[in-house]
Amino acid sequence: MVGIKEVAAYFPQLNAEQLKKLEMLEPLYLDWNAKINVISRKDMDNFYEHHLIHSLSILKVADFPSGSRILDVGTGGGFPGIPL
Repeated sequence: MVGIKEVAAYFPQLNAEQLKKLEMLEPLYLDWNAKINVISRKDMDNFYEHHLIHSLSILKVADFPSGSRILDVGTGGGFPGIPL
């Protein structure tokens, strides 16, 4: 199963504070998902692999300078805008 350690290995540019914040997303989405079905409930076991890593994948091809602002237009449920 993919977790935050795999995210850290795949995105070595992320610092400890960023990884901690990203790790905090899973319980937050579990809680909200129970209320309003933000992500498919059947897919929550694959949160990191199917949602977080996919959302961050743009970091492999784009460099966002410190202080960059990112606009998320209609991707639903906050992904990929929230992790970015």
